[in-house]
Amino acid sequence: MSDQSKPLYVRVNAAKCCGYTTCADVCPELYKLDAQGFAFVESDVVPAGLEAKAREGAAACPEKAIYVGEVLPND
Repeated sequence: MSDQSKPLYVRVNAAKCCGYTTCADVCPELYKLDAQGFAFVESDVVPAGLEAKAREGAAACPEKAIYVGEVLPND
């Protein structure tokens, strides 16, 4: 589990997302789908208690379109 004093960040690369929906199948609390079935997140910060599921959902993405980590990436 992540250190509770450090936030865990998440980003979906919209250009890489192909709409497989596996992330949302694993963690629907975090990964949302737009009208076309592409993933997005409502916040860059993973809510407390969803760290493991956030990582699992990212790992399930066949296109590796999701970043989860302790450092917020520069886009």
